Parts: sequence; C-alpha cells; structure tokens
Amino acid sequence: MITREELDRERRRSLARLDRVRREWERRHGVDGADRPATAEQEEEFHREADEAMAPFRRLAEEYALQSRAVSKSKGKGGTPATMALANAKADFTLHPYDHDPAAQAYGEEAADALGVPYERIFKTLVAEVESGLAVAVVPVAGKLDLKALAGALNSKRAAMADAAKVERVTGYVVGGISPLGQRKQLPTVVDSSALDFETIYFSAGKRGLQIETAPDNLITLTRAVTAPIGKTG
Repeated sequence: MITREELDRERRRSLARLDRVRREWERRHGVDGADRPATAEQEEEFHREADEAMAPFRRLAEEYALQSRAVSKSKGKGGTPATMALANAKADFTLHPYDHDPAAQAYGEEAADALGVPYERIFKTLVAEVESGLAVAVVPVAGKLDLKALAGALNSKRAAMADAAKVERVTGYVVGGISPLGQRKQLPTVVDSSALDFETIYFSAGKRGLQIETAPDNLITLTRAVTAPIGKTG
C-alpha cells in the first residue's frame, strides 16, 4: 500500500528532476526569458522532457487516488464495526491500510514500521481481567501495559492479561486486529494519557492491516474511557 509519506517523497524527487531538466534545457538552448525567448519547437521539447520528469509522481499519485477511493468505501456500509462507530458519530478519521505479514507477531510495531509512524503515536488495544470483569487498555506500542496502574485507574485491587480466546469472543475481533471501538460489548476502557500529547493517534480499525487515525478525544468519547498513565517503557 502507498502511504502519504511515500507520495510526498516522490513529489519532492520529481520536482527536483523537473528543476534540473529546466536548467539543462535553458543552458542547451541559451534561453533567458524575454531577452532570448524559446522557439515553439524548443518549448515543445521542454514540455516533453518535463512530462517525463514528473511521470513517476503522476503514476504514484494515480495509484494513491485509486487506493484512497477503495479504502473510503469502508468508512460507510461494509466497514468494520470500528469505522462504523466513527462514521455514525460523524467523527473525522482517516484509514491507513498496509500489507500485513501473516508471520508477524508484534502487530503494533509492524503497523508503525509499515506506515512510517513513531511507535509512541500508534496505540495497541489490550484486554485485561480486573475484579469487575474484562477491561480494555489502550497503550502506545512503544511500551508495555502497567497492570498495576490499570487496576488503580479502575479502582480494582488486581489486573491480569485476559485469555486470548475469551477476548476474541467478547470483543468480536481477532488478536492482532482488536480495536477499542465497535466491540460486541462495551467494556470499561482506559487510554494511556500520552495519547493527549498528539493531535491524532493511530489504532486498529478492527482487522489486521488497517489502522484508524483520529483525534484522541474521539476515541475517549466513543469508548467512554478514562485516561491515566498506564503505559510503561521496557
């Protein structure tokens, strides 16, 4: 999948090629604005070379546009429960698809690397057992979940990671594609307070290979979450 960052890089490269083409064309023909204007044939030659210089960017831009149109369809009917939750709330969000490697185990890190996003800005969705039942923790992939801090945020004496099979059954998502939004059952949710440091954050859209980017307030509001420093390094 083509990312916006890749498209921007190719645009800069193509513009640099175009500038070199223009300078070489002016040197070759001695063109100097009004004092030494180009002939019609020389102008045609320049436009042909300019088209060639910009061709890689145009091709990539066309592919990106097709990709974006395909992805935008999943924002409405046919989307995941997570995207439908955002769409129904009329919240602004962007979907970021990427090629998922079935052999990958560190799903959040894989998404960050594929999309070129810092680990601190992509959040993973974890489910733990607390005294009252299951609870959701949303923490940066750069670190780990502090179970003691999670328990404290939920006024529980203990917290432990939940069984994967139980998590999939309750949330309706598969491990590696669990989103904090659109779960089958609304679970108590705690979002790491570092999310508020960013204008937008990334988290799973409800399937492997697809991330949502949206404002942290949208996530917090729709999940009725509390925020607390529940992430830890190492």
